[in-house]
Amino acid sequence: MNKASEGKLLTIAGFAWLFDALDVGLLSFIIAALKGEWQLTTVQMGWLGSISSIGMAVGALFFGILADRIGRRDVLVLTLLLFSIGSGISVLATSFTVFAIIRFFVGAGLGGELPVASTLVSESVAPEKRGRIVVLLESFWAGGWIISALIAYFVIPKFGWRVAALATSLTAVYALYIRWQIHEPVRNRSTERPTLWQNIRAVWTPPYAKATLMLWILWFTIVFSYYGMFLWLPSVLVIKGYSLVNSFGYVLAMTVAQLPGYFTAAWLIEKWGRKWVLIVYLLGTALSAYFFGNAASLASLLTFGALLSFFDLGAWGALYAYSPEQYPAAIRGTGTGMAAAFGRIGGIVGPLLVGYLLTAQVSVTLIFTIFTGAIIVGIIAVAILGEETRGRVLD
Repeated sequence: MNKASEGKLLTIAGFAWLFDALDVGLLSFIIAALKGEWQLTTVQMGWLGSISSIGMAVGALFFGILADRIGRRDVLVLTLLLFSIGSGISVLATSFTVFAIIRFFVGAGLGGELPVASTLVSESVAPEKRGRIVVLLESFWAGGWIISALIAYFVIPKFGWRVAALATSLTAVYALYIRWQIHEPVRNRSTERPTLWQNIRAVWTPPYAKATLMLWILWFTIVFSYYGMFLWLPSVLVIKGYSLVNSFGYVLAMTVAQLPGYFTAAWLIEKWGRKWVLIVYLLGTALSAYFFGNAASLASLLTFGALLSFFDLGAWGALYAYSPEQYPAAIRGTGTGMAAAFGRIGGIVGPLLVGYLLTAQVSVTLIFTIFTGAIIVGIIAVAILGEETRGRVLD
């Protein structure tokens, strides 16, 4: 693939990724706004984040397997349509239960789109720059979060969360554009295609079992800590005594640090390799989470919040580059999708855990220490079980 084609694919898939991040980021601000409007308890707030992750787990598994059957591009379009339309319908919700049900389907679209997009891009670029391109794809996530923070700061206080949510539904139009602009790479297909169950079993056969175990642990710890921390970030700042509007502004300031996190990871991933980038950035995430939980002043909150965004999102970029490189084409979508689906269990547990712990009056300091410990488990998994895949040729 030539440079122009790579840039076009990166941009088109990247904007799909940006829209995903816009929805996830906006949800964190909507949850904080709904607390007052619907008088939600902290447990209910946790459930709204977890319901989305349940949908993401189902979507990652189902659409990852489907991508190996009907192709990456068509599944990418389908998932984008699912979460865009779901976001539009969510503005009609008038109760916690209805909103939660809609968020399940939105989450299914989100969970399916992310691993499928990274797999498509991984298979379409040269090995020597594949890692950098995939991390740059992930960097669009920061753009989506920044836009969501801007919408939350300027739109939600004046016009309400429904207007903000409606904006994300307009991304459905983009799905039609993708359908005609992305051309999936031709893959060799045997006349006898493996069954669904054969693909699922294959990721646990001896050539891939070690990599699968490593990925499942890594995905779980990263997703558990990310969604547990970031979906609660605006609410945690309110708990610490800052107003809703000010907390939105502070999260916006922290979110900007995601971009240099991605760009430095993209630069280093072809120099250090996948393993070292993951280990270093996850270690930075763990330390930042610990000190953020212990922060007592606004200056320390903003500093360690920005460092948390920098390191955590850089690690996410490396994760999406690393995951598809573990498997051959026949089971790449299945393997990546299953790892992402297992990771989404962490995304279910994380937000719920925070809600229950806050209800039990557990301190924010202890909560963030728990996330620090989880990230360290992920570091150990990569260090012991992971193999370096830099330069590996993908069939």
